[in-house]
Amino acid sequence: MKKIGIVFPGQGSQTVGMLTDIAREYSIVQEVYREASEILGYDLWRLVSEGPAEELDKTAQTQPALLAGSYAIWKILFNQVKHKPSLLAGHSLGEYTALVCAQALSFADAIRLVAARGRFMQEAVPAGQGGLAAIVGLDENTVRAICEQAVSGAEVLSPANFNSHGQVVIAGHRTAIERALGLAGKAGAKIAKLLPVSVPSHCVLMKPAADRLAELLATIDIQKPKFSVLSNVDVTLYIRPEEIRDGLVRQLYMPVRWVEVVHEFINHGVTYLVECGPSRVLTGLNRRIGAELTLMHTGDLRSLRELLDTEFEIE
Repeated sequence: MKKIGIVFPGQGSQTVGMLTDIAREYSIVQEVYREASEILGYDLWRLVSEGPAEELDKTAQTQPALLAGSYAIWKILFNQVKHKPSLLAGHSLGEYTALVCAQALSFADAIRLVAARGRFMQEAVPAGQGGLAAIVGLDENTVRAICEQAVSGAEVLSPANFNSHGQVVIAGHRTAIERALGLAGKAGAKIAKLLPVSVPSHCVLMKPAADRLAELLATIDIQKPKFSVLSNVDVTLYIRPEEIRDGLVRQLYMPVRWVEVVHEFINHGVTYLVECGPSRVLTGLNRRIGAELTLMHTGDLRSLRELLDTEFEIE
């Protein structure tokens, strides 16, 4: 028998107009966004549909926009599909979506959490001082060594996302990143480029944001997940609410171990891996990690229909 796993995308998967074709077919999309809008106090669906992109790309607005979109697609999938997934995970922000779908977090609490998380992240480092960069074509140990070599004084620079084999995102002070890009080029990197993100996610510069998030999480009701959910930080299953709180806090300043997460799906016997969200970013990464997986996504109406029409033989 075959097992299905579900993964949820994180920041960087947003685009103005995302889910428009799916929303025309399924009213539940706008219903979910309407609920999120009432919580946030602004029209989230209008922002997603009309932009402007510079507003949608602000971290505090990107995060609830993506969570709502992925959750809406989950509701479409599992209101109609009889078979339930064996394992869930999300990339960074996507971990919150996974926990909502596993009924460990309520949707309302998660929307409040990720909006606050985005705000805390934006406020943790002054604009222009931090950033992210992608390095492609070097192994993890080489990237770590480059980060160590690039820093000066009290600067911070470290791997933030191990996204696929040979693709690592680094995070830290902008000046250190610029030095690292030069070193990566000399080391033979195929790509070494600054990403259009001012928030240095998943490094110790996010510790102030993590401390604020911990205070907020202490007030949130968290339940034991009803589906198995893998942690980004430890690549282990979340079992108890206190483990979830701890994992979500540490996730802000520790790297996303996505390569290991995907391998863990394979170790659990997953054969179908579905990206549940308004993009196919993770599908591209997953293809470079697990060649034996059958990959599917829900980034457009046609792909969603194909998935709904697929006859799964699930345990």
